[in-house]
Amino acid sequence: MYGALGSLVLTTLITAPADALAPGHTPGGYAEALGAEKAAQQAAAAGIRFGACPAAEGLPAPFECGTVSVPLDYAHPHGKHITLTVSRGRATGPAHERQGALVYNPGGPGGSGMFFPLLAAVPQWKNLAKAYDFVGYAPRGVGRSAPLSCVNPATFAKPPTDAPQHPSAAYKHKKIAEAKAYAQGCARKAGADLPHFNSLNNARDLDVLRAALGERRLTFMGASYGTYFGALYATLFPGHVRRMVFDSVVDPSPRKIWYGSNLDQSLAFETRWSDWRRWVARHDKVYHLGHTPGQVLASYDRARRQLARRPAGKVGPGELQGALLQVGYTDTFWARAANALSAYLRGDARPLRVIAEPDASGAVASENANAVYTTVECNDARWPRSWRVWDRDNTRLAERAPFETWQNAWMNLPCAFWKTYSQRPIDVRVKHGALPPTLLLASERDAATPYPGALELRRRLPGSALVTERGAGTHGIGGGPNLCVNRYLDAYLLTGAVPARGAECAPRREPAATSGKGLTPSPSPKS
Repeated sequence: MYGALGSLVLTTLITAPADALAPGHTPGGYAEALGAEKAAQQAAAAGIRFGACPAAEGLPAPFECGTVSVPLDYAHPHGKHITLTVSRGRATGPAHERQGALVYNPGGPGGSGMFFPLLAAVPQWKNLAKAYDFVGYAPRGVGRSAPLSCVNPATFAKPPTDAPQHPSAAYKHKKIAEAKAYAQGCARKAGADLPHFNSLNNARDLDVLRAALGERRLTFMGASYGTYFGALYATLFPGHVRRMVFDSVVDPSPRKIWYGSNLDQSLAFETRWSDWRRWVARHDKVYHLGHTPGQVLASYDRARRQLARRPAGKVGPGELQGALLQVGYTDTFWARAANALSAYLRGDARPLRVIAEPDASGAVASENANAVYTTVECNDARWPRSWRVWDRDNTRLAERAPFETWQNAWMNLPCAFWKTYSQRPIDVRVKHGALPPTLLLASERDAATPYPGALELRRRLPGSALVTERGAGTHGIGGGPNLCVNRYLDAYLLTGAVPARGAECAPRREPAATSGKGLTPSPSPKS
């Protein structure tokens, strides 16, 4: 009923700005712009029928779920459509405080935001939950939203795996063959639909969702990759923006999407990996991994060699590296990682298996997420086709940043052999005054989305304000433990106010060094 009532009003309001539809001036294509406008009008008329959520979503009552139909190809809005899943938790405050829907995307590509309504119960989100319906959704290709797959989930990244930091020629040839086969699998399974899973269409889908929700203008919070297609949305639909939060910002420069971004990311992970090793060294009395960062690194290398000779269950060097990569995302994982590495080197592999051994029950979701990640990034931009370029750039980078460089390269290498059409990234930017103020959040030592990306997006979106968590590196800071960051987030989403010259927040307190003794292992370990 809510969506249907809203749609009666919005069918006359949902129109793209005239200058955005002028031939030759439309980012992403004139036909696609017209198709997106038509799709939004249809969605506004149809609304979303919300009801009980399927068990697969893990969202009990009173949370609601529904679907929205979007064109596979926006140049042909009357052609094939696909269905996106949507979740909603109603605003908890009185009617006079409510401000509509807050739509959230957690990043990826490949991440689902269907869980978002659950955050209403988290203390840091309660002020916002009073004012907004919390709306999450699974972007195209993700979860139950026209899911993508490239290989059999049972054979995807079958453990244990190796992860040499300076691979041999023979190992490189092996990974090249795997990348070619993976790209072929994506093309074979998705067929002619494959090129339409990209960031521009994610931005267009977001506008269709806005219309289906009955919202004249969009209030959106995107984290990580969600900041990139959020920035595309701001470029394509500046007149449809009410408020936008960009949390942990992807550098939107066309020369960075996506090959350059991944090189920058590998270098930034090395910095954050060093931060963790310094922290572990300061707490050598707890972890006994070394009282200098170099000695901690030597302990890690010793564990890699031991696992190469004899895996711990399904944990080899690749799974160890993948687990410890999480220390680059969040310092809440620092103590757990140190405990697991320490216990393993003392002869107890159980804590390491808990954090690193892949969970067979999650194989389908993991394969799907990787398929979406690969497809979107390969479709978004033209990657180097020559292996010599990849080999040269990653060999050089691995001398400075060995921890993540080659693993990141292997993950993205299918894009060198991608056969479908790859776009040229559009130039993200808006004219001064065309977009309401937006809020950017970034931690200074973020590894997944290095801080210069936030500075670049601020430059491209006039009127945007950047809140920086100095000296910190956790990825995704809005709604976390930093009260200073959350004050700016709440103020913006509740009132529209942004700090005129940006703002700085002191870092959150570093985690305490805790011993793993007596801790009960999680029953569902994931890599």
